[in-house]
Amino acid sequence: MVARFEDGVADHLLELQAELATGSYRPGPYKHFTIEEPKRRLISAAPFRDRVVHHALCNLIEPLFESRFIPDSYANRLGKGTHRAVARCQAFSRSYPYVLRLDIVKHFPSIDHQILSDNLSRVVADGQTLALIGKIIASGDGIADQDYQPPLFKGDDLLAWCRPRGLPIGNLTSQFWSNCHLHPLDLFVKRELGCKAYLRYVDDFALFADNKTTLGEWRQRIIERLAAMRLCVHESKAQVLPVRCGIPWLGFVVYPTHRRVKARKVVEATRRLGEGYDAWRCGSISFGEFDASVQGWINHVRYADTWGLRTHVLKKFVWSKCSWAFNVN
Repeated sequence: MVARFEDGVADHLLELQAELATGSYRPGPYKHFTIEEPKRRLISAAPFRDRVVHHALCNLIEPLFESRFIPDSYANRLGKGTHRAVARCQAFSRSYPYVLRLDIVKHFPSIDHQILSDNLSRVVADGQTLALIGKIIASGDGIADQDYQPPLFKGDDLLAWCRPRGLPIGNLTSQFWSNCHLHPLDLFVKRELGCKAYLRYVDDFALFADNKTTLGEWRQRIIERLAAMRLCVHESKAQVLPVRCGIPWLGFVVYPTHRRVKARKVVEATRRLGEGYDAWRCGSISFGEFDASVQGWINHVRYADTWGLRTHVLKKFVWSKCSWAFNVN
């Protein structure tokens, strides 16, 4: 797919430009596959030419939204990311005794097209750009219906199940629009609830406060606010806890004094690295490829207190012939 596009790339780009200028552009069909880690998800890959359009569109409209986003939204933003979100979570845990953690049920499959379009149109004024946005959003309609049956919200009738919804996990636009879609929630938490210690990473968010009563009240108001956006949280997991118990956050467990890697993540990494080791030993991959996966894991878990863990997991991969390769620091 990529090779065909790059073969005569100038002609393909001119063709795309003409389609976009005339409004005749239409997204192509997705290719679907399922991943099992970190949890089971349906990934939908757009054709390469559509990915070119997605990048161009995001380059155009992202600056309009970036200046509006709150500083403590950390996903898919330049200069943010997982590790900064973990550090910020720990900083809040050192200043407040209680935390409320929430996450949205089937976030990408549940995004309502009309609500998302309304949010985007409040910022994007150009009609041609909005028309292109509408086509890309519509291409995801029903893409994950087999994985998600939406609930009926207050005032709904059975026709509510026919509302277009869902963004393909895999599109650059989906990741960006997720932030746009939840930006009103960020403002609600910061301005209306008055939460001074709040952070979000995609659909995971955490609120900190000095007492459990305040967080309990905020929990209910957030559930009601999300229902107005046709979204639900995992209510059984939305508990107010003392920060000293540890905060599960983006693959880590964060304490005021230290950080740990989630046990499940350790099991997954041990299995994955073991498979890579076996693949290298039998010649299926190069040592460089295996080493890259090891160094990538080390670079990730070094953001927690994991010296002993790194030594334990990697010791079976260290032997005299290439012991130089693994630096657990």
